Amino acid sequence: MDITLRIATINDLDLLEYWDKQQHVIDSDPDEDWDWENELLKFPEWREQLIAELDGRPIGCIQIIDPAEEESHYWGNIPRNLRAIDIWIGEKEDLGKGYGSKMMEMAVDRCFKNPEVVSILIDPLESNHDAIRFYENFGFTFIEKRSFNSSDCLVYQLSRKDWKEKISKNE
Repeated sequence: MDITLRIATINDLDLLEYWDKQQHVIDSDPDEDWDWENELLKFPEWREQLIAELDGRPIGCIQIIDPAEEESHYWGNIPRNLRAIDIWIGEKEDLGKGYGSKMMEMAVDRCFKNPEVVSILIDPLESNHDAIRFYENFGFTFIEKRSFNSSDCLVYQLSRKDWKEKISKNE
């Protein structure tokens, strides 16, 4: 499985807008308006928007942010040296094939490449049991229940220490 990550650009607008209309994507984030048309033209220091490709075919998207620096303050008043990840597979037929696990592994490695980053946050909808199971199996631990905008979410965290332990067990 040859999955690569590349920076999302305005050339990905139609694809991302199409993926946003897929029911499994809506089910994981029904309230989100990503404003792709504008956001794909911005490259702030605190954010990376990435397209995952399988053998050159786009299969998903990853957003990595520094939640302390992110301009909307979605995460509220939060300590430095954290990252937050949003991840999704675009097409339903690409679910359950291990692509998401590989994408998440690549995103986590990318976050921890910065030696100052101590942990990574995610916030799946409380109702998204498949995503919660995925994150728990990946090594994320539950922190708290929290409402973001109008969505009831569960906040999970993966520490650098826990990631290193997971990697060493798999070697």
